[in-house]
Amino acid sequence: MTTPASLPARSRLVHDAIRAVGITGDIVVLPDAASTAALAAAALGIEVGAIANSLVFFCDGAPLLVMTSGAHRVDTAALAERLGLGKIRRATPEQVREATGQAIGGVAPTGHPSPLRTIVDEDLAGYPEIWAAGGTPHTVFPMTYDELVRLTQGTVAKVD
Repeated sequence: MTTPASLPARSRLVHDAIRAVGITGDIVVLPDAASTAALAAAALGIEVGAIANSLVFFCDGAPLLVMTSGAHRVDTAALAERLGLGKIRRATPEQVREATGQAIGGVAPTGHPSPLRTIVDEDLAGYPEIWAAGGTPHTVFPMTYDELVRLTQGTVAKVD
């Protein structure tokens, strides 16, 4: 059994943040990196759509976290138009690390140096349980859609 003390430092931050909002799912350490939705779904034996991908973009001079179903891609132009935002562009690996303190492939919806504006894919609501990265490419944790929205204080939107 993995204990919070045995988790990587980045995952301990995520653990503390999810517990602070009442999420009780445990962070699971996977034997192999699950840096894509397909790898994470295969490791967990679940549908790829139940993976909540954490994608970092930049918009209007600030980072924007989009929590999207692993079953599809974000249509940045359509999302910007729907939300009345400026151009949304993908963050570089360095910008992701600076904004989240985490590496691409392991970005969690929480545990960042400061809160990020977050968009939550409405399609994730179709799954009774969703899984997100736990701060490293080897860690994941389960939650409900409502817990994800509460955790991130995100805006629900169609993202594809």
